[in-house]
Amino acid sequence: MKTKIGLYSCGNRPYWQQFAGLKERLIAYGEFIAGKMAENADVEICNFGLVDSFEKGKAAGEYFCRKNVSIVFCHAATYSPSSNVLPVHKTCRAKTIVLNLQPCIKINYAKTDTGEWLAHCNACAVPEICNALMRCNIGYTVINGLLGQEKTPSCSVADECSADREEAVAAWKEIMEWLRAADAVTKLNGCRFGFLGNYYDGMLDMYSDFTLLSNAFNIDVKILEMCDVKQNLDLVTDEETAEKLKEIKSLFVIGGDSGAAEEAKRPTKEQLEWSARVACAEQRTVDKFALDALSYYYHGADGSEYEQIQSGFIVGNSLLTAKHIPCAGEADIKTNIAMKLCDILGIGGSFCEIVTTDYEQGTILVGHDGPFHIRIAEGAPLLRGMGVYHGKRGTGISVEAKVRKGDVSTLGISQTADGKIRLIISEGIATDGEIMHIGNTQTHIRFSLPPDAYMDKWFRAAPTHHFALSVGKNARLFIKVADLLGIESVVIGG
Repeated sequence: MKTKIGLYSCGNRPYWQQFAGLKERLIAYGEFIAGKMAENADVEICNFGLVDSFEKGKAAGEYFCRKNVSIVFCHAATYSPSSNVLPVHKTCRAKTIVLNLQPCIKINYAKTDTGEWLAHCNACAVPEICNALMRCNIGYTVINGLLGQEKTPSCSVADECSADREEAVAAWKEIMEWLRAADAVTKLNGCRFGFLGNYYDGMLDMYSDFTLLSNAFNIDVKILEMCDVKQNLDLVTDEETAEKLKEIKSLFVIGGDSGAAEEAKRPTKEQLEWSARVACAEQRTVDKFALDALSYYYHGADGSEYEQIQSGFIVGNSLLTAKHIPCAGEADIKTNIAMKLCDILGIGGSFCEIVTTDYEQGTILVGHDGPFHIRIAEGAPLLRGMGVYHGKRGTGISVEAKVRKGDVSTLGISQTADGKIRLIISEGIATDGEIMHIGNTQTHIRFSLPPDAYMDKWFRAAPTHHFALSVGKNARLFIKVADLLGIESVVIGG
């Protein structure tokens, strides 16, 4: 089901008899906005049309409630009494965004009559609307700029061809970010997050309140046991394993011995086949429980069957992450939610933590021992056979890779002392800096602040020590997601 977006234009009914064609002209502007939204975002636009009275406002609010819209855009088409607008938003409490989009670059002062002026006096009503919303405790956002049409309507005496103007481009970028954020929140709603095993013992920041997370993000948490994976592992055929091994070899480079780290070797035939078999079991588990994401960790006894199974997880979970089932290690479900949000938005979301700082380059190296988001890799990821997983039991295959060069953003989710959720956000640039050959994912990031200043602000925001790494400059997008979820957001070095 598509995300539904509400839209209406507001105006003042007495104008219609006074100025011929004005009503139809304003309706056409509203239809232009609806069309451009629908053309550039995979959402359903519920355009009520023109609201020019209290009764129409009430009807529009009821319409948006029936449609269950995520956002209501109020297009200030001309001056409108706030009494027309307020009932829309008192009836429908979806996120309110007021659009102050002027059609013309400037009015034609010599030829403009009152009717022409009224088609371009969008900003006149906005302070009144905002005041009424504020006094009724209804939150709102205002987007200012140009309408962005590609041609001037025949009825206009002013230049309305403004699609390439900075003021139109900026306004529409903001609008499209709201549509993307609303779509992400809608698609996150009802996602099922598998929680397999338990937390890494002693990582207090990982420990989570599942009820709190379920409420904050409208998700379902399914608690799984290793025996669920074992049951599916027993069903895996040799044919399935062979096909999975072909898939692995098509997506990864089989690395040789590290040369620097004795524990990082070329994967053995047995390790590759075991990773492929376990990957099949993981896919079966995901399918059986209809999972949309997976958080996992298991600290088995030395030599136990379950320890052997979990040692083969990293490759399979990297494959799942590439198939829109993001997987987070050390049972970090909070970061798993951040990864899922990034994946829904189409910007990646690889599992990361701080690795070390390169003070010479002014970068912070981030990454983890797996899994990795293959779709945002710089080149083909490489597989290493690990004689030891540092701090964990077992041996197996890990992924050595980095996120592609260019703009990147981090998204972390933390739980605060007062039992609330906080999104912690930052932006930087991924460089092609040298990495270690130890079978871990690693990416150098140059943030907008020097490393120590960045870390000081980041640590003060009380994050968990993991976060999702996405491609692109996404801070404004993440802030909008937080707004729609009613969650606090903090931007580091913004």
